[in-house]
Amino acid sequence: MPSQYDVPELDPTAIDLSATIADLDAIRGINPHRFELELLTAIVSVDPAIHRIIGYKDATDADFWTRGHMPGFPLMPGVLMCEAAAQLCAYYGTTQNITQGRMMGLGGIEQAKFRRMVRPGDRLILVGHGLKVDRRLMRFHVRGYVGADEAFETVVLGVPLKMG
Repeated sequence: MPSQYDVPELDPTAIDLSATIADLDAIRGINPHRFELELLTAIVSVDPAIHRIIGYKDATDADFWTRGHMPGFPLMPGVLMCEAAAQLCAYYGTTQNITQGRMMGLGGIEQAKFRRMVRPGDRLILVGHGLKVDRRLMRFHVRGYVGADEAFETVVLGVPLKMG
C-alpha cells in the first residue's frame, strides 16, 4: 500500500534479515526495556543518510501475551506492535546520538492502522523512516510486515527523557 508520507518504498521480502547489526544483547546495551517488554529481537539495517532503521521481533509461544490474548487463537496486540515500533525508533535515536545521551520516550502514536494478524511463529519486520529527526522531537513512520504482507503502520512521536 503506498504511503502518504515521503518515504522510500521498500520491498520487505528483499531485506537481508541475516545481516544482524545488533542482536538482543546489543539492543539491551542501548534500550532499557527488559523481560516481557523486550519487543525487538534484532536490528538488521541502519541508514542515517535517509533516517531508516530496520529490525524485527520474533513472536513466540513464550511471549507473555500468547496465554491471555485470545486463548486458543493468540494474536499479538496492536499496542505491542506500536511499542515495538517505538523501541525501534528509540534505538535509532540513541545510536545515532540524536537524543544526545537521552532515551527517546513515547510521546504519541498517530494514525495506527492494523491490516494483518501477528501470531506466534511469525517474524514481525519493522521498517522505520524518520520524518522529523531532531533532539527535541523525533517523528518516524513505521511499517510492520510479516513476509510480504503489511501487518500495521503508524507514526511514532518520540521525545527525549532524562533517565535516572
